[in-house]
Amino acid sequence: MSRDAIWTVPNILTVVRILLTPLFVVAYVGENFNLAWMLFAVAGLTDAFDGFLARIWDQRTQLGAVLDPLADKALLVTSFICLAVKGWIPFWFAVLVVSRDLIIVGGLAVLAFLGVDVKERIKPIWISKFNTAAQIIFVVSVMIHRTFKLDYGFIINTLLTVTAISTVFSGIAYVRRGFKIFSEEGEV
Repeated sequence: MSRDAIWTVPNILTVVRILLTPLFVVAYVGENFNLAWMLFAVAGLTDAFDGFLARIWDQRTQLGAVLDPLADKALLVTSFICLAVKGWIPFWFAVLVVSRDLIIVGGLAVLAFLGVDVKERIKPIWISKFNTAAQIIFVVSVMIHRTFKLDYGFIINTLLTVTAISTVFSGIAYVRRGFKIFSEEGEV
């Protein structure tokens, strides 16, 4: 398949995830929490399936390489802000998640501005993939916990800890990678 193809199944799933984000916000702000967590869960599943299908069907595209992380960040940043505003998660935790993503995106923008081909030089790493999965599981768990008033706070606290640690470590890994690329470019 051509790397320039646009309408592949994985790319369509990514666009669906992007479109589900504002619907999630509308449902959440409207306090239709059953719909909100279901929309978020469906969006989270599209994240798992789009990458899997892109690999097994050999449908990796340049558009998908840009849209997929954008869709992840839009969905997760939005959901963490919503949960923090409602008081469902600690404010510091939302700041941590949002700050990590802003630092990564900002670093990529600086590298791109300096002429670095970030699409070729920066690839997702396992800790980042783990972190995205942990964030999705955390948000769904909090939504279900609060929507159905279930008492499994220990699990939520454990997920919060694991997600916070993976957020920090994945952020550090990307910052280190960015500085390494920056220093390599400066040597040329």
